[in-house]
Amino acid sequence: MLTRRRAVRTAMASAVVVVAALGSGCGIRTTSVPVDAGPGPSRVPCSVAGEESTSRSTGLPVRVYLVCGSQLEAVDRRSPLPEEKASGNPVATASALLTQLLSEPSENERQAGFSTAVKGPLVVTGGQQGDPVDTLRLSRQPEDLTPTALSQIVCTLAHSSAGVGAQSVVLGGPGRYAPRRYACTTDLRERPESAPPTLTLPAPSPS
Repeated sequence: MLTRRRAVRTAMASAVVVVAALGSGCGIRTTSVPVDAGPGPSRVPCSVAGEESTSRSTGLPVRVYLVCGSQLEAVDRRSPLPEEKASGNPVATASALLTQLLSEPSENERQAGFSTAVKGPLVVTGGQQGDPVDTLRLSRQPEDLTPTALSQIVCTLAHSSAGVGAQSVVLGGPGRYAPRRYACTTDLRERPESAPPTLTLPAPSPS
């Protein structure tokens, strides 16, 4: 009877050794504490799949910058502005783009993670007498807008025919405050909550 018990204990000890060896051979560290790694990390796609809504499927192609994943991402849309009005008219182009920024994202855009920080009422007009060439003036002082909203406007206009080159745009407010030239940089697109950088203004227009 004693011999049989010793044989059973020996067999059990051997089994424990084999299991430990297998665990160490696989590089797995055993633990007595349950581990819950939780769900895998999710990523906002920031890309609109499929066709846009019918209301945005006709008109001139335009590109606006929306917020997605705490950054600015370009989105292609359609503007109803007639081509003859948009061609060579920075104010008309800027007005059409601002309208796009003020509109709520489509269902496809929302599902892709897009939003806009630009809120109305807000309109854009041409420059005042003595302003630099191609100045655009907003109905609110640019500095009074949220940094993200201003970054959206700057990047959208700077990458359009309403810009003044070097991915920049000249913006002012409704008063007599001097306009400023804002640049859309890679850093700004990655951190739109920061203030848009400014550049040297272009030469003023003749009086």
